[in-house]
Amino acid sequence: MNPFYVIVKPLLSEKSNQVREQENKYTFIIRKEASKEDVKKAISAMWNIDVLAVRTLIQRGKFKRRGSKYAQTSNTKKAVVTLAEGVKLPIFEDQ
Repeated sequence: MNPFYVIVKPLLSEKSNQVREQENKYTFIIRKEASKEDVKKAISAMWNIDVLAVRTLIQRGKFKRRGSKYAQTSNTKKAVVTLAEGVKLPIFEDQ
């Protein structure tokens, strides 16, 4: 799988920023069909960084009200990538 196709976008939230600063773990939104190995290869290919571990989870969509009807937003898949101590990803350091 193309490494630029695997990762949709980085996830920037209070919780992900706190985990990134304390434990050196980075959170990304990824494609639903991507595996842990695909994410590991994509991070290594894009930034030439060794990845220690990848954990994935599927976040269920929320029910939203649209007028008198309820609809469900689509599910998303997240990946939490653990890097070695002292290694930083440049895209997160610009903020």
